Amino acid sequence: MVRISAVPGLRLLPLLAVFSLAGCESMQAVDRGLYRAVDSVSEQDRVTGQRSLSFAGRQGQIRQGNAVVEQLLQQELQSGRKVSSELDARQYRRLVGIFDRVQRIGHLSDERWQAVLIDRPEFNAFTTGGTYIVVHLGLMQQLQDDDEVAAVVAHEIAHTVANHAFERQGHQTLTTLAGSGSAGRDGYQAAFTHESEREADRIGVLYSALAGFDPMAASRIWERQYRQQGNARGLFFHTHPVNSERAAENRETARRVMTYYSPGRENPRAAELLQDNVLWRKSAPVVAAGQGGGVAALLGTALGAYVQHEGARQEEARQQRQIAFVVAVMEEMEKVSETVIDQHSWRVRWRYRGQVPLQGLVMGVMIRDGAGEVQRYIAPVPGSLRPGQAFGTVFDIPDFKVGALSRMQLKYYVDDAQPL
Repeated sequence: MVRISAVPGLRLLPLLAVFSLAGCESMQAVDRGLYRAVDSVSEQDRVTGQRSLSFAGRQGQIRQGNAVVEQLLQQELQSGRKVSSELDARQYRRLVGIFDRVQRIGHLSDERWQAVLIDRPEFNAFTTGGTYIVVHLGLMQQLQDDDEVAAVVAHEIAHTVANHAFERQGHQTLTTLAGSGSAGRDGYQAAFTHESEREADRIGVLYSALAGFDPMAASRIWERQYRQQGNARGLFFHTHPVNSERAAENRETARRVMTYYSPGRENPRAAELLQDNVLWRKSAPVVAAGQGGGVAALLGTALGAYVQHEGARQEEARQQRQIAFVVAVMEEMEKVSETVIDQHSWRVRWRYRGQVPLQGLVMGVMIRDGAGEVQRYIAPVPGSLRPGQAFGTVFDIPDFKVGALSRMQLKYYVDDAQPL
């Protein structure tokens, strides 16, 4: 049984009710006052139509979000780093052309947005909830085609459309006011972000399809990231789905929206499909303020906050179980030997001393160089593994010479494992 006082959002109901009832002389006035109070701390989700927490309206979101990016751009100029077309005219033209197509078919197509290219080598892009999208030059150089660039751009636009930045702020405030211990747990905060990332992936894949870009591109990105980096499932709580799960979820979403995709052509039904598609059907407000809309908004906001809270709690618990299992498996791994194969690869022999048969075992190695930079590499183990079984893994790293590894710090770990 759920205790109402323990549910974020529902514990705040008496405060909102007292505020809205003060001085009201009729039920309609009460309901209108209640709606205004609720509307000041929530908004109708642009994607689903459901109520979600937000302490800033769209204009406030734009001001706050854009201020962060404009400060970053000022710092870039002051440090002498070039941005956008001055940094790389070809890549910036490519980015803007892709960005414009995706933004045109989205939920905020009436807003004037700007893509920004900055001089960073990392595989990254981000938004801050306003009307900018910031993309690292390294990401543009590493992605293999325009469909993949569109997948990343669509994902970032989706974050702003779904109001994830300000939604998270509102949820943190509410959980703190409700006396919940969740807000202080790193695992819970990572899990809350994890679920926002999954939502942005789903919206982004739909956007790609509607804009005429291959919706399967997102899954290809994360399949490649998995082959290069693995999942690191047991190392920390994840704010994003691990690579293999993300690839699979994006692939399934793409399969579902493939019917909306025509290569190189924007879907003429894009506006209609944003409201009703195979992923969601946008709900409309049932009643107006003054006619029960205030009560509906209050209950909808509380229910939405509760659903998000429970979703994050369940994801936190799931990750906690996975971390514990992978750590326990690593404790049962005995390194038997290391053998150099050639200047770029070596073999490690292991013995598994645990009692639980395994499948999907992936061993990893972290290499820390003299500058403190860390790289992760993986070696999947085919088939299943029995208790007491010995096995070998080969680490083949073209970027390193085995002789140089003696001057670096190596740490082996279990990247992923599942009980058989």
